[in-house]
Amino acid sequence: MSKFVKQLVTNDLAKRLDGVQYLMLVGLTGINANKTVGLRATLAEKGIHLRVIKNSLARRATEGTPLAPAFQDMEGAYAVCWGATDIVNLAKELVKLSKDRTLQGFEIRGAVLDGEALGAAQAVEVSKWPTREEQIAILLGQILGVGATLSGQFISFGGKIASQIEKIAEKGE
Repeated sequence: MSKFVKQLVTNDLAKRLDGVQYLMLVGLTGINANKTVGLRATLAEKGIHLRVIKNSLARRATEGTPLAPAFQDMEGAYAVCWGATDIVNLAKELVKLSKDRTLQGFEIRGAVLDGEALGAAQAVEVSKWPTREEQIAILLGQILGVGATLSGQFISFGGKIASQIEKIAEKGE
């Protein structure tokens, strides 16, 4: 590959990864072209991008970005995956695919999150976290739970006071 072509590929990857805060590295060893095309289509339906890129070009494309740590000690063949609504959804989808028996050779090899490189085991662990939507639901449940309890307590005291006033009013008549 000539320097000009390498520069074009590097610039294209840098544009594609502009604004990306997290990504995962996967291995595609032993997966034929037809299965790779099917894999790309499956991931694209979920808003996930898969790109196979040379290590040196990936290093150049991400230089000075929060994604750079993922490519510092990278050796061997990797594919880069990014997209989905958050890193947890991305990790969950990739872990699910890595367990698919028809995709022998598809494995998670690492990730980068908030400018920190994660190993394969840590990347798989991310898939066990609650997603953004689940975290919002948990938080709303906690906020609304306190309000509902407080509201119930106010209503019960109001009911008791109303009951006592009613009894006094009955005695007074």
